Amino acid sequence: MVGTMSIYTLITSILLLTTMAAFIQRVSGFGFGIVFMSVLPMLMPSYGEATALSGSLAVVTALLPAISHRKHVNWKDLLPILLCFAVFSWFAVRIVTKVDSTLLRRILGIVMILTSLYYFFFDSRYRLRASRWLQVTMGSLSGLMGGLFAMQGPPAVVYFLASTDEKEVYMAQTQWYFLLGNALMTCYRGRVGFFTPIVGKLWFVGVIGVLCGLWLGARFSRRISSAQLRKIVYVFLAIVGLTSLLR
Repeated sequence: MVGTMSIYTLITSILLLTTMAAFIQRVSGFGFGIVFMSVLPMLMPSYGEATALSGSLAVVTALLPAISHRKHVNWKDLLPILLCFAVFSWFAVRIVTKVDSTLLRRILGIVMILTSLYYFFFDSRYRLRASRWLQVTMGSLSGLMGGLFAMQGPPAVVYFLASTDEKEVYMAQTQWYFLLGNALMTCYRGRVGFFTPIVGKLWFVGVIGVLCGLWLGARFSRRISSAQLRKIVYVFLAIVGLTSLLR
């Protein structure tokens, strides 16, 4: 897709996407990969390069919030789910190297629709209890979704919401999970060749958008309802997911 658009159009698209995705991440605590990957595969030369760009920028997105909440991290609770994530995401990244990009984009569309439906209709109605079984299940599912679609957030958020009622602890757990998890997958993707020159160049462009989005999110987080913002994102996801299936 890169070859069919001007470099200026591509840079503008990446800037707008990263700003919007980082803004939503800052306000709601997650969502960068969900929003960014909803459009990014249509812009990049290959699906694998899209996951590499999204994951490496997600590291930057989580870095500052993770550092600011470092005193609230519960490592005994975080490390087991992160270990499950590390194992399953390793296998998932290798699956991406062997599966057709068109098929992966369509599967991603289905995942977006299901994610949208779950959060829109069920997220506020059901509260799961934290348990070792839930931790392993959500960590494994998060690893698969992270490696395949650069969207590891939804399953992890289900667990972290169940494991704590404190906002500061929730933010610390999620941001350190995203930071370390995406750093791991960045290494995995680098080893299989997903980091190409175009990914490197667009990463620097994306960092500018990420910083703008985080700044805007910090300024407006108290003025915007997180619940309302998430519903807008879920509708957006469903529309993009349907579009991906029909392309």
